[in-house]
Amino acid sequence: MTQYVAAIDQGTTGTRCMLFGHDGRVVSAEYAEHRQIYPQPGWVEHDALEIWTNTRRVVAAALAKHDIQPQQIAAVGVTNQRETTLIWDRTTGRPLYNAIVWQCTRTQPLCQRMIDDGLEPLFRAKTGLPISVYFSGPKIKWLLDNVPEVRAQVAAGNALFGNMDTWIIWNLTGGVNGGAHITDPSNASRTMLMNLHTLDWDDELLNILGIPRSILPQIRPSSDKSFYGHTLPTGPFGGSIPVCGDLGDQQAALFGQTGYTAGEAKNTYGTGCFMLLNTGPQIVPSQSGLLTTVAYSLEPGRAVYALEGSIAITGAAVQWLRDNLGLIQNAAETETIAASVPDAGGCYFVPAFSGLFAPYWDMYARGALVGLTRYVNRAHIVRATLEAICYQTRDVMEAMIQDSARSGTELNLTTLKVDGGATVNNFLMQLQADILGVTVVRPTVSETTALGAAYAAGLAAGLWSNLDDLRANWGVDRRFEPQWDETRRAAGYAGWKKAVARTHDWVEK
Repeated sequence: MTQYVAAIDQGTTGTRCMLFGHDGRVVSAEYAEHRQIYPQPGWVEHDALEIWTNTRRVVAAALAKHDIQPQQIAAVGVTNQRETTLIWDRTTGRPLYNAIVWQCTRTQPLCQRMIDDGLEPLFRAKTGLPISVYFSGPKIKWLLDNVPEVRAQVAAGNALFGNMDTWIIWNLTGGVNGGAHITDPSNASRTMLMNLHTLDWDDELLNILGIPRSILPQIRPSSDKSFYGHTLPTGPFGGSIPVCGDLGDQQAALFGQTGYTAGEAKNTYGTGCFMLLNTGPQIVPSQSGLLTTVAYSLEPGRAVYALEGSIAITGAAVQWLRDNLGLIQNAAETETIAASVPDAGGCYFVPAFSGLFAPYWDMYARGALVGLTRYVNRAHIVRATLEAICYQTRDVMEAMIQDSARSGTELNLTTLKVDGGATVNNFLMQLQADILGVTVVRPTVSETTALGAAYAAGLAAGLWSNLDDLRANWGVDRRFEPQWDETRRAAGYAGWKKAVARTHDWVEK
């Protein structure tokens, strides 16, 4: 009987179920968007029950599309939007508040107090992260401090915390009836609560934030041969299938790109943009504004690490053109519109809607559209939006060059592996090659986030024997070679740096 691996990719804007064959090719897929909730400026929330409902729907639809039976599924892997924070009641399965999304800035005052108290060096040393609104820990504290029902259920011993991987796996494996309350090191390393050296929750950091260990999930390997649990016959898969793969979305993309060797890098284009550099078993502290994070774990107590450049707003800026300004009807239009002009007409768009992430880490920055003249039209603004994606990636690559040189981890700068939904835009990929001055390589399977989760699960279940089996599946769809000369590349980047400078400290501290 043909065996498949199922991946649930719970992203910022929607949830996807994908089924992969042994060759790593997509067999079936289904997707559903969920609402973006904005209660106040800078606040972003999701309805976790809506997300679970959508998960059930896309799983059932992906199976039904090709009449795939539960017994044909060897394993289930989960990948997720990281840092998005949820606390729910273990006895009812009901969220005690909407999920607070990674883009949300409501914890800005709390983070500033912690920085003013001199705590950032401690958090950086233990977690590899700066103190930022980005991460889960401050969001948990905000919920404890501001939502009475959360405090009451925590005190009663009924509350559970999780990022969206934990929420999905808990529901898949039984929910209120004994669901597995777990996460993996790649997700735990994004909470500001896990010690990179011990791969466990850090009691000193928990005490600083006033977060009880009892609400936190157990940290298990990203690919777990002992399995987290099994799906229920009454659940969306309709059978008892091992759930044994869990990776944060960006680490899953690195895993799906088969970036298993120190020095390999990938860039994922989604709601945000995220570049990861595998540093092997070495924890490399960043001095250039990057994050030190766990890439993946294949056995308890051991991990492969990475440097990461996190960009908050890339694909979301295209969504903003569509939903807020009405300049486009869909993302696919941007390719033709942007290509209709030779450049951005002198304008730059810095989409710092949630502040600036790597390498600047300025939570007080806000978006700016600069260099406007009467000459600038709709096409120039659309092109400037695509250029912003590429220039932000250049910022991160420059920081990676500096950090990798200090650590002795060589970054291969001749090519960059890319993945994610936006990579279907050939104009964007060519622009990225031009702005970086390196070859951009798009694989045959662009949705490598889901593929990475499938690989992690299939590896644990024995569908693939080792990492070399996974490497054998990787193939090139297209290569984009740089066409700009160095003068144009340098001038464009200098203008971008000038535009970024205009966004700093826009919000008063």
